[in-house]
Amino acid sequence: MTLDDTGLRPDPTAAPRRRAAGDPVKALLHSHRDLCERAVDPLEIAAGLEAHGITDRTAARFRHRDVFSLAEELYARTPRGETRPVRAPAGAVTPGALRRFGCALLPGAVALGAVAARLPWAGAVAVAVTVAALVWPGRTAGGRFPGLPHLLAAAAVGWAVHRHGSALGVALALAVAPGHLAATAFAARARRGLAGSRVLEDFAAGVRPLLVTAVAAFTAAAAGAAVLASAPAAVAVPLAALLFLTRLLLAHGAHRAPVAAALAVALVPVPAAPLAAAAGLLVHAVFALSRASAHARP
Repeated sequence: MTLDDTGLRPDPTAAPRRRAAGDPVKALLHSHRDLCERAVDPLEIAAGLEAHGITDRTAARFRHRDVFSLAEELYARTPRGETRPVRAPAGAVTPGALRRFGCALLPGAVALGAVAARLPWAGAVAVAVTVAALVWPGRTAGGRFPGLPHLLAAAAVGWAVHRHGSALGVALALAVAPGHLAATAFAARARRGLAGSRVLEDFAAGVRPLLVTAVAAFTAAAAGAAVLASAPAAVAVPLAALLFLTRLLLAHGAHRAPVAAALAVALVPVPAAPLAAAAGLLVHAVFALSRASAHARP
């Protein structure tokens, strides 16, 4: 055995200690311990890592081929002292899902009842129930001005109903139920796509058609609601689509600023303003909802 520069024999345990200290996954586990301990499956860890800027290319530095493989190791190496409850699959027909669908039917029923009773404030009722149901607080509640999107949505819908009559409010209220179904189906299919993906880019490419399909299905339903309520479809459909996209983005934890900006555009007194706002928000949604972190369980 040779001597080192100090004249001493090298410590045979030094190399193993260097390897242990250089474990990159252990360091990552330490920095994201809260995320790993709260996760009920590796998918939530993968989504959380992606939200923190870790990509498939970054995962290679941790000796993994992709973020999903890295998340599986983090999940396996996280100590858990208790058995976590198994959650029902997204979109499953549970008592809670039935209750939520029943609540989604209420805005249309309330608005129709107010109009049928010829209440002088039927339009205001329709605006209130529509905004309360379609623009859900979601995971972005909290922080500065958490209610700004809701106030802007109420202003946009109220202004449109004031100009075009309470029939427009009824049409929007009737669109709440199909909006709930379309949003639930999109979330469930995106979650299944996340479970079957191994690369973040593949997941993003697969979820975009799901989003477009959900928006198209809701738009068709909103057009039917406008016909049923005898409301102007050229106004009702873009406004309903704008509210639907607002709900999707807020429910999936998107930033409020682009949502609020789109709703503010809808307030511009120009006939094409709601359509332009909905189109702009759709472009933003395509990018925001293509991220795995948007589909982690709240």
